Amino acid sequence: MPTDINQALVNARQQLNELIKQVKTEGQQDNLLPALETVLTQLDSMARHDHLTGALNRRTLIAMLEGELARSFRTGHTFTLAAIAIDGLEQILEQHGQAAARQVLQQVAKEALTMLRTLDSFGRVAANEFAIVMPTTWLEQSRKAIARLKLRIEQTDWESISPGLKVTFATGLTTNAHKDSAESMLKRASNALHAARSQGADKIMEIEPPLPDYDPNAED
Repeated sequence: MPTDINQALVNARQQLNELIKQVKTEGQQDNLLPALETVLTQLDSMARHDHLTGALNRRTLIAMLEGELARSFRTGHTFTLAAIAIDGLEQILEQHGQAAARQVLQQVAKEALTMLRTLDSFGRVAANEFAIVMPTTWLEQSRKAIARLKLRIEQTDWESISPGLKVTFATGLTTNAHKDSAESMLKRASNALHAARSQGADKIMEIEPPLPDYDPNAED
Protein backbone atom coordinates (compact mmCIF):
# COMPACT_ATOMS: atom_id res chain seq x y z
CA MET A 1 0.00 0.00 0.00
CA PRO A 2 2.67 2.62 0.92
CA THR A 3 4.70 1.52 -2.11
CA ASP A 4 1.67 2.23 -4.28
CA ILE A 5 1.22 5.66 -2.69
CA ASN A 6 4.90 6.58 -3.07
CA GLN A 7 4.89 5.42 -6.68
CA ALA A 8 1.72 7.40 -7.34
CA LEU A 9 3.42 10.49 -5.89
CA VAL A 10 6.44 9.98 -8.16
CA ASN A 11 4.15 9.50 -11.18
CA ALA A 12 2.10 12.59 -10.34
CA ARG A 13 5.23 14.71 -10.01
CA GLN A 14 6.53 13.41 -13.35
CA GLN A 15 3.21 14.15 -15.04
CA LEU A 16 3.11 17.63 -13.53
CA ASN A 17 6.67 18.36 -14.66
CA GLU A 18 5.85 17.18 -18.19
CA LEU A 19 2.75 19.36 -18.33
CA ILE A 20 4.67 22.39 -17.08
CA LYS A 21 7.33 21.73 -19.72
CA GLN A 22 4.68 21.58 -22.45
CA VAL A 23 3.16 24.86 -21.30
CA LYS A 24 6.59 26.52 -21.33
CA THR A 25 7.51 25.25 -24.78
CA GLU A 26 4.13 25.31 -26.53
CA GLY A 27 2.17 27.92 -24.61
CA GLN A 28 -1.18 27.55 -22.86
CA GLN A 29 -3.34 24.81 -24.34
CA ASP A 30 -6.91 23.93 -23.37
CA ASN A 31 -6.27 20.22 -23.90
CA LEU A 32 -3.78 20.26 -21.00
CA LEU A 33 -6.40 21.34 -18.45
CA PRO A 34 -7.98 17.88 -17.91
CA ALA A 35 -4.55 16.36 -17.35
CA LEU A 36 -3.63 19.10 -14.87
CA GLU A 37 -6.91 18.60 -12.99
CA THR A 38 -6.26 14.85 -12.78
CA VAL A 39 -2.78 15.37 -11.36
CA LEU A 40 -4.02 17.92 -8.84
CA THR A 41 -6.75 15.50 -7.72
CA GLN A 42 -4.14 12.79 -7.21
CA LEU A 43 -1.90 15.13 -5.21
CA ASP A 44 -4.86 16.26 -3.09
CA SER A 45 -5.72 12.63 -2.30
CA MET A 46 -2.13 11.87 -1.30
CA ALA A 47 -2.02 14.97 0.91
CA ARG A 48 -5.01 13.58 2.83
CA HIS A 49 -3.59 10.11 3.47
CA ASP A 50 -0.86 8.54 5.58
CA HIS A 51 1.89 7.38 3.23
CA LEU A 52 2.69 4.24 5.23
CA THR A 53 -0.78 2.76 5.67
CA GLY A 54 -3.09 4.51 3.22
CA ALA A 55 -5.38 5.57 6.08
CA LEU A 56 -6.38 9.20 6.49
CA ASN A 57 -3.62 11.23 8.08
CA ARG A 58 -4.07 12.92 11.46
CA ARG A 59 -4.94 16.33 10.00
CA THR A 60 -7.64 14.89 7.77
CA LEU A 61 -9.06 12.61 10.46
CA ILE A 62 -9.38 15.58 12.83
CA ALA A 63 -11.14 17.54 10.09
CA MET A 64 -13.60 14.64 9.65
CA LEU A 65 -14.11 14.53 13.42
CA GLU A 66 -14.76 18.27 13.52
CA GLY A 67 -17.31 17.87 10.75
CA GLU A 68 -19.09 15.09 12.61
CA LEU A 69 -19.15 17.17 15.81
CA ALA A 70 -20.73 20.06 13.89
CA ARG A 71 -23.31 17.72 12.35
CA SER A 72 -24.08 16.20 15.74
CA PHE A 73 -24.56 19.66 17.23
CA ARG A 74 -27.17 20.39 14.54
CA THR A 75 -28.98 17.04 14.66
CA GLY A 76 -28.44 15.86 18.23
CA HIS A 77 -27.18 12.49 16.99
CA THR A 78 -24.68 10.56 19.08
CA PHE A 79 -21.57 9.12 17.48
CA THR A 80 -18.57 7.10 18.62
CA LEU A 81 -14.85 7.69 18.34
CA ALA A 82 -12.62 4.62 18.63
CA ALA A 83 -8.87 4.69 19.18
CA ILE A 84 -6.95 1.47 18.48
CA ALA A 85 -3.30 0.45 18.83
CA ILE A 86 -1.41 -2.74 18.00
CA ASP A 87 -0.55 -4.71 21.14
CA GLY A 88 3.18 -5.08 21.70
CA LEU A 89 4.29 -3.34 18.51
CA GLU A 90 7.66 -2.62 20.12
CA GLN A 91 8.13 -6.36 20.78
CA ILE A 92 7.07 -7.15 17.20
CA LEU A 93 9.71 -4.70 16.02
CA GLU A 94 12.40 -6.30 18.20
CA GLN A 95 11.48 -9.94 17.46
CA HIS A 96 10.39 -9.77 13.83
CA GLY A 97 12.11 -6.66 12.48
CA GLN A 98 11.14 -3.26 11.13
CA ALA A 99 9.75 -4.59 7.85
CA ALA A 100 7.35 -6.90 9.70
CA ALA A 101 6.23 -4.11 12.05
CA ARG A 102 5.50 -1.87 9.06
CA GLN A 103 3.55 -4.67 7.37
CA VAL A 104 1.49 -5.20 10.52
CA LEU A 105 0.43 -1.54 10.53
CA GLN A 106 -0.35 -1.72 6.83
CA GLN A 107 -2.36 -4.92 7.11
CA VAL A 108 -4.41 -3.73 10.08
CA ALA A 109 -5.22 -0.55 8.16
CA LYS A 110 -6.13 -2.57 5.07
CA GLU A 111 -8.49 -4.85 7.02
CA ALA A 112 -10.13 -1.89 8.76
CA LEU A 113 -10.62 0.02 5.52
CA THR A 114 -12.11 -3.11 3.92
CA MET A 115 -14.69 -3.91 6.59
CA LEU A 116 -15.74 -0.52 8.00
CA ARG A 117 -18.80 1.28 6.67
CA THR A 118 -18.37 3.84 3.91
CA LEU A 119 -19.61 6.58 6.27
CA ASP A 120 -16.92 5.74 8.85
CA SER A 121 -13.59 7.62 8.78
CA PHE A 122 -10.41 5.68 9.56
CA GLY A 123 -7.10 7.48 10.13
CA ARG A 124 -3.65 7.11 11.59
CA VAL A 125 -3.21 9.68 14.36
CA ALA A 126 0.11 8.54 15.91
CA ALA A 127 2.91 6.08 15.22
CA ASN A 128 0.93 3.18 16.68
CA GLU A 129 -2.52 4.67 17.01
CA PHE A 130 -5.47 4.74 14.64
CA ALA A 131 -8.83 6.41 15.16
CA ILE A 132 -12.25 5.65 13.72
CA VAL A 133 -15.10 8.16 13.55
CA MET A 134 -18.37 6.18 13.58
CA PRO A 135 -21.37 8.44 12.80
CA THR A 136 -24.77 7.76 14.40
CA THR A 137 -23.29 4.93 16.47
CA TRP A 138 -23.75 4.22 20.17
CA LEU A 139 -21.11 2.47 22.28
CA GLU A 140 -22.84 -0.92 22.07
CA GLN A 141 -22.94 -0.74 18.27
CA SER A 142 -19.31 0.35 18.11
CA ARG A 143 -18.32 -2.57 20.34
CA LYS A 144 -19.87 -4.93 17.81
CA ALA A 145 -17.98 -3.25 14.97
CA ILE A 146 -14.70 -3.54 16.88
CA ALA A 147 -15.46 -7.21 17.64
CA ARG A 148 -15.88 -7.85 13.91
CA LEU A 149 -12.58 -6.15 13.20
CA LYS A 150 -10.87 -8.15 15.96
CA LEU A 151 -12.16 -11.37 14.40
CA ARG A 152 -10.91 -10.30 10.99
CA ILE A 153 -7.46 -9.53 12.43
CA GLU A 154 -7.43 -12.87 14.27
CA GLN A 155 -8.15 -14.70 11.00
CA THR A 156 -5.41 -12.90 9.06
CA ASP A 157 -2.43 -15.04 8.02
CA TRP A 158 0.25 -13.26 10.02
CA GLU A 159 2.62 -16.22 9.64
CA SER A 160 3.07 -15.22 6.00
CA ILE A 161 4.71 -12.01 7.23
CA SER A 162 6.91 -13.63 9.87
CA PRO A 163 6.84 -17.10 11.52
CA GLY A 164 5.29 -17.02 14.98
CA LEU A 165 3.78 -13.58 14.48
CA LYS A 166 0.41 -12.94 16.14
CA VAL A 167 -1.42 -9.63 16.16
CA THR A 168 -4.10 -8.20 18.44
CA PHE A 169 -5.09 -4.64 19.21
CA ALA A 170 -6.42 -2.62 22.13
CA THR A 171 -9.36 -0.24 21.79
CA GLY A 172 -10.57 2.89 23.55
CA LEU A 173 -14.13 4.07 22.94
CA THR A 174 -16.02 7.25 23.72
CA THR A 175 -19.07 9.14 22.50
CA ASN A 176 -19.47 12.85 21.88
CA ALA A 177 -20.49 15.48 24.39
CA HIS A 178 -22.20 18.82 23.72
CA LYS A 179 -19.10 20.97 24.26
CA ASP A 180 -16.56 18.59 22.76
CA SER A 181 -13.83 19.71 20.40
CA ALA A 182 -12.05 17.29 18.09
CA GLU A 183 -8.95 17.40 20.29
CA SER A 184 -10.86 16.86 23.56
CA MET A 185 -12.74 13.90 22.12
CA LEU A 186 -9.57 12.39 20.65
CA LYS A 187 -7.81 12.82 23.99
CA ARG A 188 -10.66 11.04 25.80
CA ALA A 189 -10.54 8.14 23.34
CA SER A 190 -6.76 7.96 23.74
CA ASN A 191 -7.16 7.88 27.53
CA ALA A 192 -9.60 4.98 27.14
CA LEU A 193 -7.08 3.27 24.87
CA HIS A 194 -4.33 3.75 27.46
CA ALA A 195 -6.61 2.22 30.11
CA ALA A 196 -7.32 -0.73 27.82
CA ARG A 197 -3.62 -1.35 27.17
CA SER A 198 -2.91 -1.28 30.91
CA GLN A 199 -5.34 -4.21 31.32
CA GLY A 200 -3.39 -6.45 28.90
CA ALA A 201 -3.63 -7.46 25.26
CA ASP A 202 -6.79 -7.39 23.14
CA LYS A 203 -8.81 -5.27 25.60
CA ILE A 204 -11.56 -2.69 25.08
CA MET A 205 -12.26 0.18 27.48
CA GLU A 206 -14.87 2.92 27.36
CA ILE A 207 -14.89 6.44 28.77
CA GLU A 208 -18.26 8.17 28.85
CA PRO A 209 -18.27 11.87 28.00
CA PRO A 210 -18.62 14.29 30.93
CA LEU A 211 -22.14 15.24 31.95
CA PRO A 212 -23.22 18.80 31.06
CA ASP A 213 -22.85 21.37 33.81
CA TYR A 214 -25.99 21.79 35.92
CA ASP A 215 -27.57 25.22 35.65
CA PRO A 216 -29.84 25.88 38.65
CA ASN A 217 -31.36 28.90 36.86
CA ALA A 218 -32.42 26.86 33.82
CA GLU A 219 -36.14 26.37 33.30
CA ASP A 220 -37.58 22.92 34.06
